[in-house]
Amino acid sequence: MHNLANTFKTWTLMAALGGLLIAVGGLIGGQSGLVMAFLFAIALNGFVYWKSDSIALRANGARELAPGEQPRLVSIVGLLADRAGIPMPRVYLVDRPEPNAFATGRDPEHAAIAVTTGLLEAMDERQLIGVLAHELSHVKNRDTLIGTIAATIGGAITFLAQMGQFQLIFGGGDDDNGNPLLVLLGVILAPIAAMVIQLAVSRGREYLADSTGATLTGDPEGLALALETLHATQQQGLLARMRGGLPRRRQPAPQGNPAFSHLWIVNPLSGGDVGRLFSTHPPLDERIARLRAMRLRRAA
Repeated sequence: MHNLANTFKTWTLMAALGGLLIAVGGLIGGQSGLVMAFLFAIALNGFVYWKSDSIALRANGARELAPGEQPRLVSIVGLLADRAGIPMPRVYLVDRPEPNAFATGRDPEHAAIAVTTGLLEAMDERQLIGVLAHELSHVKNRDTLIGTIAATIGGAITFLAQMGQFQLIFGGGDDDNGNPLLVLLGVILAPIAAMVIQLAVSRGREYLADSTGATLTGDPEGLALALETLHATQQQGLLARMRGGLPRRRQPAPQGNPAFSHLWIVNPLSGGDVGRLFSTHPPLDERIARLRAMRLRRAA
């Protein structure tokens, strides 16, 4: 019943994103803009449905493992996928020093798991199993398609809003589209509204994947320890950047495309508690506390 309610809430929010895209199109382009935005939303969702995995993997610089590469990683993914009752996903590697991982794909039959080289270096086997179980839970719960559609529609809304800004600054377009002040308000508020909806979709799915992953392994503490390691790494990176302590070669650009930051197990663009309100992920300390409470309930 809980999963059904969560699914209904998620798709209601997704419908709100689509409606917002259409509304922005109508606000900027009048009736013709509304029709074009509606057709664009249909085409966009169709395209993302079929290409969600390749979009996310390419945007984050992931490459598929060669045969025989990273046998320990492939073995763990295979065992967990079998336990979860889903097909073996394709496994990808992202050459980044930050420990992180994400899953993508429109359904379990077309799924992919990507991990960074930094994750393989930072995690022991127990922690790695916890992280991979979390990501496979996203696949099992079909979060991967939802997240990619949300990111793509959110990006399209931001793009339309930017077009509206240029239209207001440089003129052009149909003078009958409406009050310029209303257009300006829509241009400012639409990306914010899109972001808030994306956050609502993303945070709920992260908590669910933590719980499902911990149930899959029977070891909530393993994932809690992994999240503690990821949290410590983020804090160290933030302090080093604040002090200017990282050499230039250790100061990479933000990991992948910011539009897909919600896919990772921890937000690669986050540096700590600042900006929690607008983070794509729930606070790590809250996720860890829930996992530890889950461990205590299992032990009772």
